Amino acid sequence: MREEERIIVALDLSTKEEMFRILKLINRPGCYVKVGMELYLQEGADVVRELKDGGYSVFLDLKLHDIPHTVNKAMKGLARVGADMVNVHAAGGSEMMRAAVDGLGDGSVKKRPICLAVTQLTSTDQSMLENELMIGHPMLNVITRYGELAYQSGLDGVVCSAWEAEKIKACTSASFLAVTPGIRLESDAAGDQKRVATPAQARKLGSDYIVVGRSITSAENPAQAFDRVLEEWGKSQWKITN
Repeated sequence: MREEERIIVALDLSTKEEMFRILKLINRPGCYVKVGMELYLQEGADVVRELKDGGYSVFLDLKLHDIPHTVNKAMKGLARVGADMVNVHAAGGSEMMRAAVDGLGDGSVKKRPICLAVTQLTSTDQSMLENELMIGHPMLNVITRYGELAYQSGLDGVVCSAWEAEKIKACTSASFLAVTPGIRLESDAAGDQKRVATPAQARKLGSDYIVVGRSITSAENPAQAFDRVLEEWGKSQWKITN
């Protein structure tokens, strides 16, 4: 896999027109992109199909979280859409996660999409975890436990911050994927995310893929911003084995 295929551009946009405008500015035909709820719920499954037709790899970031039966049927349908990577919330529990993988397998025509579990959103900090979500354990302990459950449930990896990647791999497997959002170039603001890292930090910490949104899509020159992310990522000496 080429290094640039480890960088997933977050298309947190509202319309296909805006999406294709940004992709043209980035000028990386066939790169990995993330389609989230904002774009998917307004444009539907066709947006994924059009991206695939254009040669792009697609992470469909819908973070399913429901009863096992519902998630199983939803994943069976999503498998037919053609995304390369999908996810669920680990907080849905092991039965739900197993049902997600089974649904993807049943619905896939060719290769089953990569299935990830979201441990905790990168907008969550310890205060929110304790005072709003009423989870009275350290953030790292919660995240690694969710990672273990995802691994035991047959998922391919997790969505976590870069700062938790190495710990999750240590209690699961070196080949268990760590897909890390909250990536910012050093000069960029963190925005609404708390547990952020630079591309170089993420790779040294064990990330297999990084998800980069505003640092690229909101840049004055998105193509140059992508190149800068790629350069920072490539400078790291972390060895990826996948």
